[in-house]
Amino acid sequence: MKKKKYLFMVLLVFTLIFAFNKSVSAEPINIPDINLQVGGESTSPQSYVDNIKLLIILTILTLLPSIIIMMTSFTRIIVVFSFLKNALGAQQSIPNQILIGLALFLTIFIMQPVYSEINENAFKPFMDNTITQEQAMEAGSKPLREFMLKQTRQKDLELFIETSKLNKEEITKDNIPLTVVIPAFAISELKTAFQIGFLLFLPFLIIDMVVASVLMSMGMFMVPPVMVSLPFKLLLFVMVDGWYLMVRSLIMSFGG
Repeated sequence: MKKKKYLFMVLLVFTLIFAFNKSVSAEPINIPDINLQVGGESTSPQSYVDNIKLLIILTILTLLPSIIIMMTSFTRIIVVFSFLKNALGAQQSIPNQILIGLALFLTIFIMQPVYSEINENAFKPFMDNTITQEQAMEAGSKPLREFMLKQTRQKDLELFIETSKLNKEEITKDNIPLTVVIPAFAISELKTAFQIGFLLFLPFLIIDMVVASVLMSMGMFMVPPVMVSLPFKLLLFVMVDGWYLMVRSLIMSFGG
């Protein structure tokens, strides 16, 4: 019986194969030609200049996040906001996206004079073909260099000048390389932000100590002092109009 059953299944399979057998013809796949030429068939010098300008703009857009972080007031602002968030003990209450957005728009507000000068003296003349690329880079880096040098401590600047083995007698504010100014400006901004953060921590630290002492004297060892002190810290911050004072201090620290 089993042999007959297996034989019947084999015959059924072969019957289905021959009944539904169809010839499949493989069609050739047409791969379209890819043309990587920029600007079509135009080979005029103006088209090459436009392509180079486009390449420069795309490169600037790629480096824009690093430029914003390392060469503007963004570093000091976002570090101070981070200290404030930790001092209040409201890590979950204040989203990072809000602090980053506020820091970004404060950076735009503080850096507006610098950006306007770069636009008027470097970007517009270069797009109008009145100055060369080297002249545009020099004119654009000058106001940014002046801003960074104004916020950079002399000690930090001398550190990178000495380690880069540059001649101090030949270095001036106009010809100092950006490779020296940027790291000196970055560590100066971090130190300034830490100083502001220390001043922010002091009043909230006093509240934490008072609340912890009261809870310990009452024998409430199982109650977290941070949870009890948070409403008092928020009340103090709101009563003194903390956001106004902090933002005003940050703007004034850049000479605004």
